[in-house]
Amino acid sequence: MIQVSETAKQKVINLMTEEGFDATTDYVRVGVKSGGCSGLSYELNFDNKKDDADKVFEDNNVRIIVDKKSFLYLVGTVLEYSGGLNGKGFVFNNPNAQRTCGCGESFSL
Repeated sequence: MIQVSETAKQKVINLMTEEGFDATTDYVRVGVKSGGCSGLSYELNFDNKKDDADKVFEDNNVRIIVDKKSFLYLVGTVLEYSGGLNGKGFVFNNPNAQRTCGCGESFSL
């Protein structure tokens, strides 16, 4: 399960609307790929279709899809949003990460 904070929810809905997606029917696709300074990096995109192997979640009225492989790395993660002058944008608080980089966009297990 992936959780979405209230601030991340508001930002997701705003961005989805700006990009022509409907937050009530479309999805936030969260994934993990090789790369980044810690070995693995997060992916965050909007999508209007899901694959048969995708896991589907809904938290805080945000519909999330995760591919089967990425799911194992993301269980228990909270998606947050940090705005303002020193804000980093979307932040993944992942309890499975043993190490993260300074930018918060990559991690290792």
